[in-house]
Amino acid sequence: MPSNLQGGKAFGLLKAQQRDKLEEINKEYLEDQKYSDEEDLGEKLDSFKNKYAEFDLNDQGEIDMMGLKRMMEKLGVPKTHLEMKKMISEVTGGSSDTINYRDFVKMMLGKRSAVLKLVMIFEDKANGGSCKPDGPPPKRDIASLP
Repeated sequence: MPSNLQGGKAFGLLKAQQRDKLEEINKEYLEDQKYSDEEDLGEKLDSFKNKYAEFDLNDQGEIDMMGLKRMMEKLGVPKTHLEMKKMISEVTGGSSDTINYRDFVKMMLGKRSAVLKLVMIFEDKANGGSCKPDGPPPKRDIASLP
């Protein structure tokens, strides 16, 4: 019986180890000349780390198909198996069926707009991004409709 008690503790430990690992990778990016002109790099990496850690990561600390599926459902944009395969290969360049943190950061900092990146950015905006004007939407008349 007592082995059950270990589950949550072990999981917490795993999560903590994963976060430490992500933190180390973030440091590499902070020291990487290639990203030295990236605005607010530290803040961005912090936010990527938290986003990445929200996924259900597998034992290697990577996002696999199930983790991606659950995250997409949580964000209200469920994807088909095929769409998710495509999303993963878009991020990894087809080299893997899991997304590791380096791939994730490269995707988020990269110029290409991978589907996953768009979803993450959209979700950021949806959750209290500062892009929304306050107050009621502007009045529209029939002439302004497309």
